[in-house]
This record gives sequence, C-alpha cells and structure tokens, in this order.
Amino acid sequence: MKNNTKIYRVYVFIVAFIMLPNLIFSQTSEVKTLKKQNIGGGANWNYSEAVKISDYSELLFISGQVPVTIDDKVPDDIKDQCDVAWSNIEAQLKKADMTSKNLVKVTFFVSDRKYLHAIGELREQKLLKIKPAMTIIITGIYNQDWLLEIEAIAAK
Repeated sequence: MKNNTKIYRVYVFIVAFIMLPNLIFSQTSEVKTLKKQNIGGGANWNYSEAVKISDYSELLFISGQVPVTIDDKVPDDIKDQCDVAWSNIEAQLKKADMTSKNLVKVTFFVSDRKYLHAIGELREQKLLKIKPAMTIIITGIYNQDWLLEIEAIAAK
C-alpha cells in the first residue's frame, strides 16, 4: 500500500508541476477567425466610433510611420507625405501578412490644422470601406520636415 501511495504522489507531482504548465501556456494549433464589429459612426464616415474584435490570433502594433521614402526623401507637400506615410503603414502590414482590412485603430498626428483637408482625403480614399477606430491629434512632430505621422493597430 505504501508503494502505491508513493507512486501516486510521484504521478500527481509530474502532472501538476511539469505537464500542467505546458498544457496551459503552450501554443495551440487552433486557428481563430477574426470577428470585427464596427460600432457607431455614420454611413458616410470613414471611421467607426469603436471597433470590437474577438476570435483573433494576432495583434500588430505599428509604430508611427513617417513620410520618409525608402531612399530617405521627404516630400514637400502634405498630399505626397500622406501617400508616403500610408505606403509605410501598408508595408508594415504586408510584412506581418496582413492588409488594410486588418486595421482596427489608426491614429494621425498632424503638425497643423491646415492639413486636415488632405488627411481627410487620405482617410476617404483608404479607410472608407474599412472604418477603423480613429484619432487625429494636432501636435508638434519630431522632425520639422514631417507634416504628419500615422500609427495603427491591426488584428487577424
């Protein structure tokens, strides 16, 4: 009887302290399908007041993307800077095997209110069908040549 108790204790120890953490913290091969619900916002708005995601398997946090081209150039006008910064967002999404459809939150940092029209055009062109949650902040920007910076969160 003593030997059975000892074997039982060893078995419990193995399960509790070795196997259980592996079961709890190990990666599963279960593939989740992103569920994305846009909440609020008008039919013609290019953003949602909130975006609820569930059943996602990956989150991507994209640092502020600046209007600097691959060859280290900064365009002079806001429209071109919008295009470059947005292309940089799309490049980060692509590296993570995502597209703009995976965006759930976008934040625009703009150096001056006078650029809001150009930012609006970019949002209209790129985000109208996606409608991520969005914030626009008028602020000083790290480099005086940059008129905007865009950061984003994506999920899949």
